[in-house]
Amino acid sequence: MSNEQITILILGMATVLLFLWGRWRHDMVALMSLLSCVFAGLVPPADAFGGFAHPAVITVACVLVLSRGLQDTGVVDALARFALPSSSGLTLTLASLMGLGAILSAFINNVGAMALLMPVGIQIAGRFEVSPGRVLMPLAFSTILGGMTTLIGTPPNMIVSGFRAGMGADDFGMFDFTPVGLTVAGIGVAFVTLIGWRLVPKREPAGAATFDTGTYLTETRVTENSSVVGKTLREVERELEDVDAQIVGMVRNQFRVLAPNPARVVRTGDILVIEAEPESLAPALNNLGLSLENNVPAKETDGEKDVVTPERPKKADEAEHKDRVPDEVVLRELVAMSDSRLVGRTPNEARIGIRNNLTLLALSRSGRRAVGRLRSTRIQTGDVLLMQGPEEVIAEFANESGCLPLAVRQIHVPDKGRSFAAMAVMFAAVTVAVFGLMPAAIAFSTAVLLYLVRGVVSPRKVYEAVDWPVIVMLGALIPVAAAMESTGAADLIAKALVGGFAFGNPVVSLALLLVVTMTLSDFMNNAATAAVMCPIAIGTADQLGSNPDAFLMAVAIGASCAFLTPIGHQNNTLILGPGGFRFGDYWRLGLPMEILVVLVSIPTLLVVWPL
Repeated sequence: MSNEQITILILGMATVLLFLWGRWRHDMVALMSLLSCVFAGLVPPADAFGGFAHPAVITVACVLVLSRGLQDTGVVDALARFALPSSSGLTLTLASLMGLGAILSAFINNVGAMALLMPVGIQIAGRFEVSPGRVLMPLAFSTILGGMTTLIGTPPNMIVSGFRAGMGADDFGMFDFTPVGLTVAGIGVAFVTLIGWRLVPKREPAGAATFDTGTYLTETRVTENSSVVGKTLREVERELEDVDAQIVGMVRNQFRVLAPNPARVVRTGDILVIEAEPESLAPALNNLGLSLENNVPAKETDGEKDVVTPERPKKADEAEHKDRVPDEVVLRELVAMSDSRLVGRTPNEARIGIRNNLTLLALSRSGRRAVGRLRSTRIQTGDVLLMQGPEEVIAEFANESGCLPLAVRQIHVPDKGRSFAAMAVMFAAVTVAVFGLMPAAIAFSTAVLLYLVRGVVSPRKVYEAVDWPVIVMLGALIPVAAAMESTGAADLIAKALVGGFAFGNPVVSLALLLVVTMTLSDFMNNAATAAVMCPIAIGTADQLGSNPDAFLMAVAIGASCAFLTPIGHQNNTLILGPGGFRFGDYWRLGLPMEILVVLVSIPTLLVVWPL
């Protein structure tokens, strides 16, 4: 064993131990490992940061941005409403939710898919009166499984594809992972749906994750394209029941109707006052083709009829805000504190909507219901205002008016133009990559540029969407993995596995590699696990004279299947609090899942990727 091999093995073991220890972030550990290799002479200084130009790193970053665009434009919300049954039993509903999670995570970042569907899972748990964790853990596992089915579903797949290209072969294609991944995911989802969810311990959340704002009162405008035109209010109410919303008032020809007759026919131009949960606002608007009433107050309510209020002269600061180049428009919730200058005043009197490009979209009030016009409702202490406008301007308004911003919640108001653009660009990028018209990194980079041009994602959100610690970790570990291969250290490890434990049997070696990779992934980042294990997989295949694709696919599966701990995958971490779980709760369903993955994937690998 040479000095270089001894050094890289020591550094590799230290890197894995630091990952497992968890004292420092994985990007810090990866950077320390890279610089240690440079100082030890294992990686040339000129090549130290070449990993950041690797196609896998570029593809991961682009997929994260594209996922953000699909989330922010409401595409995934609309898909969830379309795919999930509204009147079925728990088994069918859970199967639909898990299936949707698996499908979404095949094409967008699986953490993003989990974050989007988690509120839906909590609602389903409440509907069927089961512990939230018994829905959230199956959902988390299904999104992890779904990521295995395509090249872009999860970072380990892209890393494995990059190592294959480094061997001189072509990259794996978009759906090369599908035969094995889909088989494992399908059987896994079926097992959890029929049996597995019952293994999840009953836990109650440790505490409220967010401030409960109750329901909002929102004014919505009936446009010419609305599906409710010509329907009675009773018919509209039935459609709103599916999203837990209801009509509590109506405005027609500037006259307010507090208790509208259910037989009244809806006309174009009517304003419907809808009561809904925050997460139900977007479904209510999207299902019925309604639009939010633009709350720029040019009128004031006098009795039952609105009359025009004279415009006051604009102040210098208001004119300045009007001339300011608009920033990115966001939605934020503000609660009126007892000393707020808004208390006792209407939005008209407080001139919300005239100044600073702000719009009051909805109001939530605990206790009694206020069904008057939104802009003429007097604000009370504790009222929650849903504001739309530039983020910095909303923060400035909250400070000036004495309101407290609540924790940011993803409330997506549908925008059909941006939604269509997001879907069309994503579909085009996937199609180009699938048919090999251009490399995946180029296809998805072009898609990100088109997102920016079409306004699907703002320039600032592009950088917010990228998980930079993962990008740094990948860029740093790729040269380290190359050093492990070039020094022959990977071959040494492979020989130890094949000769010492697998006794030269290719099938046993394949299973052993899968189990080792899966075990590491339960305790360290899945992308890091893939980067560490790929050189060992290639070395093992060389020692046996077997097909390296089978061993690389085993690494891809093992790196993705982290079910035993809450730290193995971010989706497991996301449900720790809302599900009320403890560290040791995951193995009860996770261990049967990992055994099932091994039993299903090994024979499938042997069929699809013969040794």
